[in-house]
Amino acid sequence: MISPTRTIDELKELRALTGDEEGAQRLAFTDTWVVARSWLMSKLQELPVETHRDAAGNLWSTLKGESEKAVLIGGHIDSVPNGGWLDGSLNVLAGLEVLRRVAAQYDGRPPVTVRLVDWADEEGARFGMSLFGSSACAGSLDVEVARGLVDKQGVSLPEGLQRVGIDFEKVKESHAELENAAAYVELHIEQGPVLLDLDLPLGAVLGTFGVERNAIIFRGQAAHSGSTPMNRRKDALLAAAKMSLEIYNIAELHGGVCTIGSCVTKPGIVTSVVEECRITLDQRHLDPAALAEMLKDARKASERFATEGKVVVEWEPIWSIPPRPFDEALIDFCDEAIRETCGVSHRLPSGPLHDAAEMAGAGIPTVMMFTQSLHGISHNKIEDTKEEHLELAVLALDRLVGKVMERVAAAS
Repeated sequence: MISPTRTIDELKELRALTGDEEGAQRLAFTDTWVVARSWLMSKLQELPVETHRDAAGNLWSTLKGESEKAVLIGGHIDSVPNGGWLDGSLNVLAGLEVLRRVAAQYDGRPPVTVRLVDWADEEGARFGMSLFGSSACAGSLDVEVARGLVDKQGVSLPEGLQRVGIDFEKVKESHAELENAAAYVELHIEQGPVLLDLDLPLGAVLGTFGVERNAIIFRGQAAHSGSTPMNRRKDALLAAAKMSLEIYNIAELHGGVCTIGSCVTKPGIVTSVVEECRITLDQRHLDPAALAEMLKDARKASERFATEGKVVVEWEPIWSIPPRPFDEALIDFCDEAIRETCGVSHRLPSGPLHDAAEMAGAGIPTVMMFTQSLHGISHNKIEDTKEEHLELAVLALDRLVGKVMERVAAAS
């Protein structure tokens, strides 16, 4: 009744429709994203479901059950530029296949309601704010911060939303979608090397790392690169360069991860000492106390390097989310489903963010399942997973959803 090979065929179909030689191009709220959404809706039309877009642009397909209590299966069809063929889309299309199975098994009327959601702009690649649609739905979106975000072309987030028919001022109205949510389940490629190194196809996810994402701006003084002695310079880039080394020490000390992902200098010419250097810092940890210490250490380091370089430093918050542990009972179900499918399971945390983090934060019992990533790489056109592992992932997700449905039905 369930066909994992159909999921793989549909993943390839989507790749051909919305990708090129550089990878997936489904950047949120762009024309290609709209094409992908239309393609997905054409698949959903074959099922006895009600499909609509909520106020934040999330796409919901609902298979109504005997109980209004709902099991949510989530994913995202948007990608980063030049992304992989599985990140996000596997979640959605595997969920679609499970929805097909449930509809067929129960003749369109399962014991509990089952809903598939395609979250809008999980990646945050265009405007810098990850989990836009799910955070709006969960109620955690900082509207004022979001209002000021712009893409590389200078288009604001509200303008980008308006272009695809979404009213920014109403996005939090999507929270109504969670009224009867009883559980949330998500499948995803791991995006890292843990399962690869263990030679395991699937794993149960314990939770997602907390994230502190900030811009650090060092301000010095522009000066002629030929006439200014080295000991008289107020070089903003020098302080930023020291930070790029120090974050590795901070990560090692606390057992987390830190990344400086961008660096912009002014005036940005070869004949001038750097007057201003803006870097972005991303820090992640599963332990909230350790994450707080990482942030404190980074602030102290920036102030120290600013003093040493005779420059000043400012911090601008970009985005943050606390660690999100998943539901213990659902983690057990996930473990069982994996073992029943392929014999062995492994529990691991998620360093990357996922919409599941917002659902857990909204108080919905949540769990994720990972499937192995070849090369341990994603957000790259070389992203890949063995087809036999994709098939196992679809089968295991189906088992997991079945177990969760039974639990929700028993409690209804």
